Amino acid sequence: NNLRMGSDKVDKEHRGIPQAVFLEDVDSYMSSTTPEKNAAAVLKDFDEQLQKYKYMELNLLQRKKRLRAQVPDIEKTLEIVKHMLKKNEEFQTHFMLSDQVHALATVPPTDKVFLWLGANVMLEYTIDEAIALLTKNLNTATVNADQLEDDLGYLSNQITTMEVNMARVYNWDFKRRKAAAEK
Repeated sequence: NNLRMGSDKVDKEHRGIPQAVFLEDVDSYMSSTTPEKNAAAVLKDFDEQLQKYKYMELNLLQRKKRLRAQVPDIEKTLEIVKHMLKKNEEFQTHFMLSDQVHALATVPPTDKVFLWLGANVMLEYTIDEAIALLTKNLNTATVNADQLEDDLGYLSNQITTMEVNMARVYNWDFKRRKAAAEK
């Protein structure tokens, strides 16, 4: 692909997201592309890249949504496990059998808990191990959420750059056609 978002010097990526370079000089860019590439072909290439950026953005937004749902669940589970460590006595609680059905249960004093890991997998941990695992998972989820925010900001800038580049190539082509029609 001859399209490198502006120049061959650019190979920068931000966590797998290629950088879109602002076209400073549309005339020199268009003259440096292969002769058979007209403005329509360049616009098509730019539009393809823009669609890739938008697809990446959609995926990142979905990951962000999943993380937003995951963090409160981890915090709630961590709080419960810490409560079990602090109050080593029998207690009653409601637990979910299905989405709309909850049951009352009496939980005896224990030094072990079962945690859902996902994909229908549940493992037994000591309370200390569970606290360590949940704390690690919470920290990882928080770091990932921060990285996603950073990636979304970077991606937004790349989308804007591509849209501006497309407008500049379109305007360049319009002026060129207008000048040719006046001759």
